[in-house]
Amino acid sequence: MTMASRAISQAARAATSRAGANRGFSVLTATEEFPGVPTTSPATKKGSVFSSTTLATGLTVVTEDASLVSTVSLTYPNAGSSQEGPGEAGAAIANRYLAFKSGSNLSSAIILRSLEDKGALVFSSAGRRGATVGFTAARENAAYVAPLLMTECSFEKWDVKEAQELAGIEAGEATSNAQVALTDQIYAAAYGAQSSMGRSYYTAGASRPSIMSFRERNYTLDGAVLAATGIADHEAFVRMVDSEFPIPAPRKEAPLTAEYMGGEARVSAPSTGYAHVALAFQGPTSAPVTNVLKHCLGMSGVTAFASSGIMGVYGGSAPGDASATVDALSKAVGVAPSADVVASATAAAKAEALATLDGGSQSLADAMTASVFDSTMSLAEAYDSVTADDVSKAYAAMLKSQVSLAAVGDISTVPYHATIASRFA
Repeated sequence: MTMASRAISQAARAATSRAGANRGFSVLTATEEFPGVPTTSPATKKGSVFSSTTLATGLTVVTEDASLVSTVSLTYPNAGSSQEGPGEAGAAIANRYLAFKSGSNLSSAIILRSLEDKGALVFSSAGRRGATVGFTAARENAAYVAPLLMTECSFEKWDVKEAQELAGIEAGEATSNAQVALTDQIYAAAYGAQSSMGRSYYTAGASRPSIMSFRERNYTLDGAVLAATGIADHEAFVRMVDSEFPIPAPRKEAPLTAEYMGGEARVSAPSTGYAHVALAFQGPTSAPVTNVLKHCLGMSGVTAFASSGIMGVYGGSAPGDASATVDALSKAVGVAPSADVVASATAAAKAEALATLDGGSQSLADAMTASVFDSTMSLAEAYDSVTADDVSKAYAAMLKSQVSLAAVGDISTVPYHATIASRFA
């Protein structure tokens, strides 16, 4: 070390020593050094406590108490397109856009203004299986504006016209999406194109009477789920719901059902220059087992999908390679998952399910709703209880169902259903 370096080091140590002596860091507490600073006692972070109550109306109220904001969502399980009756095609998607419209002697402007005044962000969604309407707001405001979710739509002409126009726009955009087309075709192949499940959700042109009849029949509290995050007092919230939500009229008709059949649906569009192919089977009734089996299929090197009652694999390729793509999909499905694959798939499925709980308040509300419909209030325990034998039996039952084939695009080289079905005979 040079003389200059030693001089600098000595000067630095001396300065540090003087600063410590002058300020007294080693002897003064934070309160003594900075008078007026309040004493803090951070609370220990706690896990969520989930509570569930089913009211006499048939509505299930499920809450948790740890979220910093509240998402309140009301899900109607029978408000999807699978419940559209004769002459009601397109009513489900149109009714999605009637959320927060005029009703219960309140205009849509008043409803939205009341929600916005409390800082609430509204949302709505629908599909083949059910529809959801809800909002995200501060915890202290959730119970105050929750009754606005149950306003009884008055079907004002301008509201219905706007809903029809927005439904038409969404349906038009969906027709240009190859993935949406493939999804529609796999449901048409699995359940039959004219069945309630086989018809497309993205249908425009529903009439005002059909929109009204569909909503009056399917937007009822019996069987619905109200999920709310960030609710400190479950019992008080349930009492509010019981007193503020209207008593629904009894459902006059049983929900429509569709049986899995297994078949083929193809949409030829050579101009796309690409082939999209999907193979599907009837899936297990247990959601955790379905998700584990989906991950097992995905570990075979293909893209797997699963929904309630149906699961399978899909892929895409250049038109000339479509036959090879079908071969790869068939091979992936035809290999029974080993115990090691099941163990890895179970861990992956459990992690994926638990990750949704950390995806934000709305994601948590969705998971809570799904847990009610699937009767799995404890996600971790539900996946821990899945055994290799459960998955093996589900896989065998899946292969016993008839395979469904959907193909969209330039599909001239895609094998036909009989050829593919023979591979799983």
